Amino acid sequence: MAAASCFHALSTPARSSSSSLQSSSSRLPAPIKPNQLIIRSQKREETATNDAAISRRLALTVLIGAAAVGTKVSPADAAYGEAANVFGKQKSTEFWPYAGPGFKVSIPAKWNPSKEVEYPGQVIRYEDNFDTTSNLAVMVTPTDKKAITDYGAPEEFLSKVDYLLGKQAYFGKTASEGGFEQDAVATANILEVATPTVDGKQYYFLSVLTRTADGDEGGKHQLISATVSDGKLYICKAQAGDKRWFKGARKYVEGSTSSFSVA
Repeated sequence: MAAASCFHALSTPARSSSSSLQSSSSRLPAPIKPNQLIIRSQKREETATNDAAISRRLALTVLIGAAAVGTKVSPADAAYGEAANVFGKQKSTEFWPYAGPGFKVSIPAKWNPSKEVEYPGQVIRYEDNFDTTSNLAVMVTPTDKKAITDYGAPEEFLSKVDYLLGKQAYFGKTASEGGFEQDAVATANILEVATPTVDGKQYYFLSVLTRTADGDEGGKHQLISATVSDGKLYICKAQAGDKRWFKGARKYVEGSTSSFSVA
């Protein structure tokens, strides 16, 4: 109404003499006052503005809703040893549960059993259908240790089971280059160490990147999970080549080792 009043004040024409008004009224119909036109126009503009504002609000609501769906955060990683929730909710078709003598582990659904025996005390070995570099093995050996911590720190434990990483086969003379020390054609770097406790038992978890001078696969990501129970050392080791690691193999290697637990 304030806007209408302003328009009224600005648009009201100057008054004519009474005689001229009387003579013209007999010949012409009463004209619509300018301020009435302006008020009607103003109402139409207000209606159009309100409609546009409502449309914008609806569009914004739709966009916000779409953005909320598009940016939905996946469930947090599960605790160590809970295979069903590793890296969000796993599809039932990606892993299947394996129960071995005194342990359990989730096996990638597309990995097949292998008869190859690589390590002492090896109980099972599975490998990727398409790339045998991606594989998993579980070893169970007797020990006089009461707990995994009796082996020392995780790095010390790894030095006592370094056969899991593979032995250097060439011992000739080589120059120091490409990140390798003199006379060395293989190297191992510890990327991650964790010491989780599952059902009252201490575990050691290590993520190691090994590389060889021939550049095979760009290196191998080797994950090791180990614990001691009832006089036995349990080790689960899974690995994948560096190239396949970043093409999807990572979730299978990590999912298997994270699911490993003993009775």
